[in-house]
Amino acid sequence: MIRVQREEFDVGAEVARLTRGNHLIGGVACFVGIVRETAGGEAINAMTLEHYPGMTEAKLAEIEAEAGRRWPLEASLIIHRHGRLEPGEQIVLVITASAHRQAAFEACEFLVDWLKTKAPFWKLEETASGPRWVEAERQDDKAAAKWAGQGRDKAAE
Repeated sequence: MIRVQREEFDVGAEVARLTRGNHLIGGVACFVGIVRETAGGEAINAMTLEHYPGMTEAKLAEIEAEAGRRWPLEASLIIHRHGRLEPGEQIVLVITASAHRQAAFEACEFLVDWLKTKAPFWKLEETASGPRWVEAERQDDKAAAKWAGQGRDKAAE
């Protein structure tokens, strides 16, 4: 399930909704991304996330589908916020649920790594020295690259 929204989300309510009634689930992994108050040693007053409606949801669905091909997931959820967010506010929620914890952990990490590098969001930080667009970081590309050819064979599960 994919949602791109301005509104805040409740992590506990989202986990409960995703897992309700599915007793095949034995493990749930969750990641919450939060706006930091500093980046590169400079204070951030706010971050504005922009996206291209339709294209963004389609790309997030592709990324989620890839996780479903690689791991035996019972359920997954990606919520990504857009608009102006201040330090301490939640940006992204990724939840994966599987019969076993290892698949949930790995799929969650994969989704977060691929979201950082493949999801079409543009981030503008407001700082004391003025606004600046957030550039892609080499470490994010490196983290995403580790998944090339990796993942579990669902048929072997």
